[in-house]
Formats: sequence, structure tokens, C-alpha cells
Amino acid sequence: MATKLPRVPVVIVGMGWAGGIIAAELTKAGIKVVGLERGKSRQTSDYYMVHDEVRYAQRYDLMQDLSKETVTFRNTEKVRALPMRTHGSFLLSEGLGGAGIHWNGQSFRFLPYDFEIYSKTVERYGKNKIPAGMTIQDWGITYNELEPYFDKYEKMAGISGEPEQNPMVGKRSNPFPTPAMKKTPAITLFEDASKKLGFHPYMMPSANLSANYTNPDGIARAACQYCAFCERFGCEYGAKADPVVTVIPVAEKTGNLEIRTYANVTRLLHNGSKATGVIYINPMTREEFEQPADVVILASYVFNNIRLLLHSKLGKPYNPADGTGIIGKNYAYQVQGGSAVGFYDDKEFNLYAGAGALGSEIDDFNGDNFDHADLNFIHGAGIRLSQTGLRPIANNSVPKGTPTWGKEFKQASIKYANRVLTIAPQGASMPWRHHYVDLDPTYKDAYGIPLVRITYDFEDQDRELVKFMSEKTKQIMQEMKPTTIGSSSQLAAYNIVPYQSTHNTGGVIMGADKATSAINNYLQMWDADNVFVVGASAFAHNSGYNPTGTVGALAYRAAEGVLKYVKEGGPLV
Repeated sequence: MATKLPRVPVVIVGMGWAGGIIAAELTKAGIKVVGLERGKSRQTSDYYMVHDEVRYAQRYDLMQDLSKETVTFRNTEKVRALPMRTHGSFLLSEGLGGAGIHWNGQSFRFLPYDFEIYSKTVERYGKNKIPAGMTIQDWGITYNELEPYFDKYEKMAGISGEPEQNPMVGKRSNPFPTPAMKKTPAITLFEDASKKLGFHPYMMPSANLSANYTNPDGIARAACQYCAFCERFGCEYGAKADPVVTVIPVAEKTGNLEIRTYANVTRLLHNGSKATGVIYINPMTREEFEQPADVVILASYVFNNIRLLLHSKLGKPYNPADGTGIIGKNYAYQVQGGSAVGFYDDKEFNLYAGAGALGSEIDDFNGDNFDHADLNFIHGAGIRLSQTGLRPIANNSVPKGTPTWGKEFKQASIKYANRVLTIAPQGASMPWRHHYVDLDPTYKDAYGIPLVRITYDFEDQDRELVKFMSEKTKQIMQEMKPTTIGSSSQLAAYNIVPYQSTHNTGGVIMGADKATSAINNYLQMWDADNVFVVGASAFAHNSGYNPTGTVGALAYRAAEGVLKYVKEGGPLV
């Protein structure tokens, strides 16, 4: 039987970016908050002098133990879903700071088109442009309404970027708080080639600080050292913005935040219209606790937000057979494919150096920045050249035709270690009626709770997008004049391996209508007004960008909503 604890004003489930931002905003306003984190505590000193590619990049030290809890996957309902036994297509995090610890730091704003994708698509092309079964919808908020929250997130994190307004993206109220990162010879080569073709390259908005910075909360951090240990690693310098070095210290300083690590929330308690608290287990001792609360904020990863609601029977589960229900609907991923790889015999670059968000991007073919009238897809992709650092274990690119072993292979590996550049599109993922997340009827976790089941595959929309983008990446690469080029325009069926991106979205989607969304634009549940569900689970589709910047903006919006609810109560409209 669970030990019942004293009631608290607010409990937050998950202390990553979303939970950390909300904790900081609420505690600064004088509200007592309990933050529950399923994993252990983390701090910057944990990563001092730990540039260990085997431990972190290959053995996934910062990730969830899949032997205790995982997800199951299938391409269609016609096949049986099986558990993901090792980290592959995406990386599920655990510990204080969540995925905000091991992310790269690429911090984009979604486009104005994204937030009104249905209306703007129909307005320009007509309803017939949207294929049968595609379930895109407007998000219930516009870019202009969300822009102040983007600005607040970027100032908190110290996002580095170019000072001038990029014509391909949404208008900014303020410049980036810190300058763009250093422009390497490889990035300059990409930008020069893109400009010759009439495109609009710009330095990637980066949470890897380009300069020493003190944010509005008084948090001071040092500049990036370009060590190339970002993705899958914690930052030993604190230069990469993460919750542990930004928002969580602010909340702790108020004295109003209590963080409980090793607190794995298994159920949300409710009476049908309001939440009353949560149940959590200490995985080390197996003790079970009930934490009553006036307000419950689900701020864990996408799959866990969905799973908690489904297992707790709060909100109507999505039914793909008739399209009814919401929880689990509009799962979307990220479309990767169509890259161009250039090998140089006459140039050498320092590719072992870099940073997670060091790179340049063009958005000429992202969103609706180009005419789709004669194309068999909507939306698009950002096209980028990133210099994240080619760590030696994971990277060994050689030109096509090179033997796969022996003396020639070794010689080519050494020769091209710093002579290979990649231009990669990152494509938007549209939701479909038959793509969803539900509870697996067969497999359970270490506590006997059903795992979440993903039903997903790439569609013709995605294959057409990759074909189109592969021509653009090859065009830019040809202008960069490598000795040889490798490219691919084919997109195979989606598989849970190999790694592609950790950009899972949807399942608890936001909108203006209770019939088609689970939460409003404050991320407050329609079915329980004292529950807020924050994170990329709110996205009604996935854009051609990394999701974290938009997650951060929506978290600030949700924090404002919680403060209003605490003062006024009731649904926020």
C-alpha cells in the first residue's frame, strides 16, 4: 500500500526542460513545487574530463534502462509489435535534466506556417492538397502569439545566432542574446555554394554558447570550447544550455522547490474531472508513495506523458478505426533521408572539432517557403551542414567502391577522416490516422504496467519529400566541388534501428477544439482543468526542425497558464 504524503500545491512529473522551466517560473512567484524525477541527480561536475565515447555514445550511460522499461513498435496493425531491446532509432533519457542533458543544442523556432498548417495549406492550395488519412490541424495558437515565449526561452538559454532577421523564418521581437558561433571553413564552403544557387544560408541557432553569458535570472555560463562532445554527453563546461545549469538552480534558490529523484510516477490519480495527485515508486527500494496535489503537471518525455494518461484512464484513448478519441493520436517522428556526401582529395578540414549546434542551414525548402502546387507532398525540410565533431568510433566514411576490409579500407579510412562533408535534410513528419501510440496488450514493464506501443511507418508523402530534397542537397554539394559525391533519394520502411533522431512528437495534442485536441493553448487538459501536459507530446505534427526551442516556448506559455489557474481556477480561455 502506498504511503500517503502531505498535500502540495503543485507536483511536476519529469524534471527536464519543460519541468525545469515551469518549476522556475512557479517558484519565483512564491508557489511551492515538488518535482519528481525518475532517475538520479545530475550536475556539471559529473562530466569533468569525461570525454568517453564508449561510455556515453556507445553504451548509452545517460539513457533509460530498456531491460526495465521500453516501448514496442510495429509498422502497421497487421503485424505484432515487439519491444525495443537496445537504443536505436531514438534515445530515451533518464535522470535530472532529462534529454536536455545529452541534446546537441540545436534550437529552432517552428515556422508561422506550422502553427496554422491546416488553414494555410487549404488557403493556398485547396482542401484536395491534403491526402485522405492525413490528420493535420491548426495548433490553437499562432506564431505571433507564441513569439514572446520563444524570446523568453532564448534569453534564458543564451541562444547564439546571427543578428540580422532571416527572411525564411518568423519575425523576431529581439535579436539573439549572443552572437552566432564560429564559422568554420566547411561551413563557409556550404554557405558560399548555397548563396551562388540563390538560397539563404544562416548559422544555426545554438544553445552552445558562443560567448560568456549571464541570463536575466543571473545565471552565468562560459562559452563553448568546441570539444565536439555534445550529443549523448553532458557538458563539462556548462556551455551547452541544459536544465541543470539554467532553470533548476533558479527554482532551488527560491527555497520553493523540492526535487525527489528516483521517483518513478506510475499513475495519475483523479476523480474523472480533476486530478488529486500521483502515485510513484522508488525504483531502488520499491517503496510506493501517493503524492496529493492541487495541480499536476506532466512534463516527462512524449511516450511517458501518453502512457501515464492512458494507464490512468484520463482523457479518451484514440481509436484509429473510427478516428475518435485523442490520447495517442497524431504521433509523428522526423523524416531523415536524401543526404549528399562529398569526399575531398584536395582539401582537409578539422572535423574532429565541433559542437552540437555548430552548423549552417537553409530554409528555402522548409515549411511552405516554396510552391508545392505541383508536388506530391506538403511542408518540407531544413537543409544543413553541421560540424558536430566526427568522433572516431562512430564515424568511418569512405567513398563508394572502397573495399570493406583490409589494407585499402584502412588507408581510405585514414585519408578521408577529415575530408568528408555531409549535407543533410531534416524533414517534417505529418500525422496520419493510422499512426498512433497506445498501450501494448502483451508487454509490461518491471512494475507490471503495459508498455506503450508505437504504430508508424514512412508514407508516400515522406518518400516524395526525400526525393525532392535529395536533388537539392546534391545540387549544393556539386557546387562545393568535392572529388566524389555519394547520395541517396530512396526512403525504405521505417525501422526502430538504426539511430535517426529523438524527435518524437504528438499523442497529447493541443488545439482550439476539445473534439480534436487533448489540451488548450496553455497546455491545460480539457478533461481535467488542474492537469497540464507539457512537452513535444503537444505537437499536432512535427516540423523540419529540432523540437526543443518550441518545447521551451510552450513550457513558458504553460507556466503562465498554471499561474493564472492557481489565482483564478477553471478552464483558461
